[in-house]
Amino acid sequence: MEIIRYAELKAHPWRNGGGVTREVARHPRTPSVQTAQSTAQDTAWDWRVSIAEVSTAGAFSTFAGMDRVLTVIDGELLLLSVDGAEHPLEKYRPFRFSGGADSAGALPTGDIKDLNVITRNGSFKGYTSIIELSKKRAHPVFAGQFGILLQGSATVSPGTAGEAAADVVPETEPVELNRYDAVVGSGTATPEILGRGFLAVVSIDPAEPGTD
Repeated sequence: MEIIRYAELKAHPWRNGGGVTREVARHPRTPSVQTAQSTAQDTAWDWRVSIAEVSTAGAFSTFAGMDRVLTVIDGELLLLSVDGAEHPLEKYRPFRFSGGADSAGALPTGDIKDLNVITRNGSFKGYTSIIELSKKRAHPVFAGQFGILLQGSATVSPGTAGEAAADVVPETEPVELNRYDAVVGSGTATPEILGRGFLAVVSIDPAEPGTD
């Protein structure tokens, strides 16, 4: 069972100084060719999941050839402009747009944090769902998914779904999650999350042939 602890993620400043980004995961994990221009905001990857702190209004970085899902996860409102059209993004409402679009954000109610899922067109498709957790019914996190605790308290335990062998006994001691910690999904002993609060479930699916 793999947990990515938010407190251990390094903050990378934006090129325009308007905020910082903490990368949760990417694929491939490291660029195949390192260049002097390689940064956290370059695109030597096919998908990336990250959490950004936005403290200043201004332009967003462009990701040509990418699809982007942005979700405000802290703060009240991000006024997002995409190719001249304004979109008021409220908390916990995922919004999809082209990574290559001319985009910028304004902060009418103050600083925000947002969850970004960016995928390369024709290779992967990303989705974000916000769910309310339950203490009675565990929420599984399957292979190709990340479960990110947005608010509240929760624990995660390995489940029995997808066990490779019937005699495999998974760990049973639950592990406490902190805010913005990410549980990496698995098809073997699929992690299960219990608690009170809200969870972002990020799914990264291979794109169907012939789709953008």
